[in-house]
Amino acid sequence: MLLGTVLVMLLAGAAPASAHAALRSTDPDDGSVVQRAPRHVTLTFTESVGLLDDSFRVFGPDQRRVHTGEATHADGRSDTARIGLPGKLAEGTYTVAWRVVSADSHPVSGAFSFSVGKRSATTGQIDTGPTEDPLTRGLYDAARYLAYLAAALLVGTAAFALLCRPAHTSPLRWPLVAAWWTLLGSTAVLLLLRAPYEAGTGPAAAFDASALGRTLTGRPGLALLARLLVLLLTAAFLIGLSRRRDTVKRPVALAIGTALATALALTWAAAEHASAGIQVPAAMTSSVVHLLATGVWLGGLVALLLTLRRSSGDDLVEVVPRFSRIAFASVTVLAVTGFYQSWRGLGSLSALSGTSYGRLLLAKLAGVAVLLLVAGYSRRWTARIAAPAVAARAAVPAPVPQPVGAPAGGREAAEGPGTGEPGTSEEAESRGEPESLDGPAGSGAGSVDPGIRRRLRRSVLVEVAVAAVVLMITTVLTGTLPSRAQAEAAQQAPVGALPPTTEITVPFDTGTDSVTGSGKVQVTLDPARVGENGVQAVVYGSDTGLVVIPEVRVTFTLPSRKIGPIDAELADRGGYWSTNSVNLPLAGNWTMKTTVRVSDVDQVSVERRVRVEP
Repeated sequence: MLLGTVLVMLLAGAAPASAHAALRSTDPDDGSVVQRAPRHVTLTFTESVGLLDDSFRVFGPDQRRVHTGEATHADGRSDTARIGLPGKLAEGTYTVAWRVVSADSHPVSGAFSFSVGKRSATTGQIDTGPTEDPLTRGLYDAARYLAYLAAALLVGTAAFALLCRPAHTSPLRWPLVAAWWTLLGSTAVLLLLRAPYEAGTGPAAAFDASALGRTLTGRPGLALLARLLVLLLTAAFLIGLSRRRDTVKRPVALAIGTALATALALTWAAAEHASAGIQVPAAMTSSVVHLLATGVWLGGLVALLLTLRRSSGDDLVEVVPRFSRIAFASVTVLAVTGFYQSWRGLGSLSALSGTSYGRLLLAKLAGVAVLLLVAGYSRRWTARIAAPAVAARAAVPAPVPQPVGAPAGGREAAEGPGTGEPGTSEEAESRGEPESLDGPAGSGAGSVDPGIRRRLRRSVLVEVAVAAVVLMITTVLTGTLPSRAQAEAAQQAPVGALPPTTEITVPFDTGTDSVTGSGKVQVTLDPARVGENGVQAVVYGSDTGLVVIPEVRVTFTLPSRKIGPIDAELADRGGYWSTNSVNLPLAGNWTMKTTVRVSDVDQVSVERRVRVEP
């Protein structure tokens, strides 16, 4: 009942949004100069966000932190974040550092500035506080990778035992146990590190009881809690199946195992990329199926590798072809769901090479391609192993029914090798042989050529190694901003923001040794179109701080039409230079000449090309 409640809460929170929150607008605008001090700072995002205790840090012109109120959502909208400011703010430039948590569980942060009255004449480096603690991020990512790896091994090994029906399941017990404990431990670590991961603080913050309490009320924390509950139910299922293997019907075991594996996969889908963005129900379904197919295939490879090392040749004649068919079906499912998820995350083909998400996806596809090539090589040896089974079925008569309780050896002799029918293991245990869910292996281990078996084992080992790399890339991919969300955030016009601008950096050097003798001028031309334009120039000295100089002059010339020079006639605004009335009459590639005078005798002029659109 508790598990169902947690899963319902997770699904109820999976509302449509853009995966990874992107900042849509700020109020006041970034870089703006306001004449009256604002009472609030408000951020608007492309999706709902979660707030932290320290979501905002505001620093004044003196680089000291400004006392602010508690972070809240503006007007009850979950896609906003607001902080109250003191009643009186001194003139100068203020820096706002922010950090929130996206709907898909990943923290995002940034900073912007605004000025009251006028910009500060000089600025220095401001410590805006933590953005990302490398140790916390490293531990968190390592735990996420181990969780993916352990989940694939747990699901794949259990599926292999139930679907492929190897005669000896004892070799599969230790990977099941190791996978369960690894997934339990990594989930517990993720739960503890969730609060410092969101806040960008060190691992020591994981032991803050209040922070852990907040984690358990958010969707990522609920997903991790649900995962722990599913793991406890899984342990009870595996223990019960092991103790009552002769009485539990295989269809019942398969149904319960599938339900538990689906619930386990849902704890990922409900708190990561699939839970936010377009087509959320379809995306979550695709994600769950994709994760299950990944586990059945990749985790099954490990189980097959162990079976190749421990089981008899007669057993392999039946088991290997079964897994080959299951693996082929899994790969087909992975191809369909992977194509959909790639389309949903990318948005366009150009994003494959133009974004980090696209490049990581290409790396994953390359890894999968190598994995498929090795799998194709393995199928050659699988076909050779399966050949004796085909011949045996044509030559061996139907199995003779045996009375209940007949010795395992007599039954195996009557039925022939590799049937995979249930039997007892008491006799095997008395001889010290491994215990089995399906009965002991038959005799006649020489039916599979040792050379073929060895080559298949090597190729499967390569598949397992490549699969581990693919899972590592997948872990990084799930923490990367999807290309579609990145493009949507870039295309959306910020509410109340300034028109599109063109920024030109103009380095200068007058040959003097003073702070103002060299540096750069940041010139902003907006909207960089035919007609009236605004020009703003900010001068930075050699120490990267803002500097005050006697004069900045900017002129525009269009050589192809012999127009100009047009003087922008910049006015000193007390720390920066600007004008709002430069008329550029024609579109084209204009030459912008910037003259910087740092003293009565020292000045330098630098030219840059500027594109003016129609």
